[in-house]
Amino acid sequence: MGKITIEKQDSVKLYKIKKTLDELSRISGRGTELISVYVPKGKQLHMVINTLREEQGTADNIKSDLTRTHVVDSLSRVQQRLKLYKNTPDHGLVIFCGAVPPEGGGPIGSEVIKVWEIEPPKDLTTFLYRCDDHFHVDILKDMLKDDNLIGFLAIDTKDAGWGLLYGNKIEVLRETSSGVAGKHRQGGQSARRFERLREMELTYYYNRIAEVTKEFFIDIYPIKGLIVSGPGPTKEDFLKSNYLEYRLQNMVIAVLDTSYSGSEGIREAFVKASDVLSDFRLSEEKILVEKLFREVNSHSGKGMYGLKDVIQYLKNNVVETLLITDDTNLYRLEIKCNRCQNLQEEIVDRLKLIPRKTELLNKPCPSCKSTDQEAISQDLVDYLSLIAAQVGTKVEVISGVTEYGAMLSSLGKVGAVLRYNPNQ
Repeated sequence: MGKITIEKQDSVKLYKIKKTLDELSRISGRGTELISVYVPKGKQLHMVINTLREEQGTADNIKSDLTRTHVVDSLSRVQQRLKLYKNTPDHGLVIFCGAVPPEGGGPIGSEVIKVWEIEPPKDLTTFLYRCDDHFHVDILKDMLKDDNLIGFLAIDTKDAGWGLLYGNKIEVLRETSSGVAGKHRQGGQSARRFERLREMELTYYYNRIAEVTKEFFIDIYPIKGLIVSGPGPTKEDFLKSNYLEYRLQNMVIAVLDTSYSGSEGIREAFVKASDVLSDFRLSEEKILVEKLFREVNSHSGKGMYGLKDVIQYLKNNVVETLLITDDTNLYRLEIKCNRCQNLQEEIVDRLKLIPRKTELLNKPCPSCKSTDQEAISQDLVDYLSLIAAQVGTKVEVISGVTEYGAMLSSLGKVGAVLRYNPNQ
């Protein structure tokens, strides 16, 4: 039986990269002045700095004064950042830098130079330098796509189904009926003749299954592992007779007994394969969310939901694991008075963040009536992760588009498994 090795990814880190890329995708430069630099794993940083220094020399030829200033300043800023690293990080390094309009927009010339640094989640093999009117984020976006594909084949003598598990989604690709006669012969046929015909039909069926399996899982979707399931001995007969293409035969990571074949069998096999797929993200999310619901439904006092209560328990170091969906779109907004240090804080939807920030800054401090105030906004996942790091709580970001994400959304998109029942 084959074994798959899947590199475990940090769900919070992946969330932060995805959020940053979404932000970068929305930025449009006023000229070709947005810089993207991809430094592959193992590349010497001084060589990259030299390349950027040369580019700085050619930037003097840019006709527009403003664009030239922005490009030269951005290239200087990238070089400064690179000099802070002793070595290239393990997977490589990506830096985006450019003149970006201030929050809420502004006139030409009001742009601010901003820098974003991202350590890629997988090995970066491409060196890239681009100066354009947009940031080149596609290479990183492709890295976020889960390439750990697992194939499912659910088979018996009546029908078969093929499924694909990738990232946080299981999809039924196709199902087919066998056309093989049942075990009871039709009237007038001798037992031997009937059995011979049935064997021929079965052989044809198995060859057809093997061909479609190869087409799906070698030619179209290059899988990392194959799970074969179904009721009765059909699946074992199929595998023992070596109908499967040899590469697929070596990829079989589990053979599971299920009540169904076809599309129902695929879904049943996924549920039964949680031990085999313990490194696979969708299976992880299933285990995490189901544990939360078990604690909530059993009234153990260790299952908690409701953002306000979860934050309070998190700060008090009662939370063992905090679960949050990746589509909360909430920010923590803090207004600080520079005179009396009074703090006002709210959790605000992303779309309402800028108007709410403006509204609060236009009001005097409720404590000392000063108008000298500043605003700080922070993505809710970032905020919760910082508190969690201080108290040793594990944070898991759950995909909002899965059935387990939908379950968590029904509790308000945030939930927590507590270390103990705080009410005892």
